[in-house]
Amino acid sequence: MTAFTTALDLTSDVADLTAALIDINSVSGNERELADAVEAALRSLPHLQVTRDGDAIVARTELGRDERVILAGHLDTVPLPLTAGSRGTVPSSWDGEVLYGRGTTDMKGGVAVQLALAARLADPARDVTYVFYDHEEVEASLSGLGRLVVNYPELLQGDFAILLEPTDGTVEGGCNGTSRFEVTTVGKAAHSARAWMGQNAIHAAAEILTRLRDHEPATVAVDGLEYRESLNAVKIHGGTAGNVIPDRTVVEINYRFAPDKTPDDAEAYVRNLLDGFSVIRTDAAAGARPGLNHPAAADFVAAVGAEPKPKYGWTDVARFSALGIPAVNFGPGDALLAHTDNEHVPAEAIRECFRALDRWLSA
Repeated sequence: MTAFTTALDLTSDVADLTAALIDINSVSGNERELADAVEAALRSLPHLQVTRDGDAIVARTELGRDERVILAGHLDTVPLPLTAGSRGTVPSSWDGEVLYGRGTTDMKGGVAVQLALAARLADPARDVTYVFYDHEEVEASLSGLGRLVVNYPELLQGDFAILLEPTDGTVEGGCNGTSRFEVTTVGKAAHSARAWMGQNAIHAAAEILTRLRDHEPATVAVDGLEYRESLNAVKIHGGTAGNVIPDRTVVEINYRFAPDKTPDDAEAYVRNLLDGFSVIRTDAAAGARPGLNHPAAADFVAAVGAEPKPKYGWTDVARFSALGIPAVNFGPGDALLAHTDNEHVPAEAIRECFRALDRWLSA
């Protein structure tokens, strides 16, 4: 820890605590100051055992309860907005009871809830593991949670996990998987004045785009929740000069697939759709089934009271699912505001998330 660690008051109003977290700039790769502050605050709580790994911190109760719940959240944010006058920046600002700033929804409101619960629950009905990790908003290979899985797997053991990503206070079960592909067409270069001497690789890619345009994405029911899939071209590049027939074109594709499929299943699906073309998978991450039939998950859904929904985007619940731990997303704020220049969250949404988890963990 640094000699000048910012002091966090974990007993303050959880919305004010959120503002204090936002005021510590923690764009991915710059989490150290916030990690220092979180570690110092948690080490001041005698009922917790605290471990730090890089800029990730794990704090655990060890009360011998029959059940252990994991509450997890990432410390980093996406870069600050570049547009002058944007309110989703650092430091935070208030407009009445609405808090603005980078990370209000994704996900310092959720992290504030974790910290406030860690301070309040010295004797919870369930043992609790609080996980705070770095590098979520960048490539998966840098993930602090992924590093913890490798370095401290014993600290991530549990019966049920809750990722405090923004869900507007509704339980969102599991998540879609995601995969990326490059589909290449090869032609023959020629001077554009003598185009008949070549073969246009960009024109050949038209069939790829037609198949994608005409593709009907599926909605797949998994454990009682309906996951909408999507399959789209997200980038295309080819050609070398304005007077040369292009001899190579690459279409980049992103497939968001329901958690009933493995990444290999998803690849087979894309290859079948684009049969006849060169398809290379460049990235893939499995989704996570909802796991809502697990007793702890069902109990939590009942305690929240709202009808659970599917999570369409990929989140780190998939990492817990891979460990055999049922996991859901549940946190304050509207996910559609994440990463926007207008990122904000109502103070009451943060407080209600805190109250819901406090009631459930105390019961």
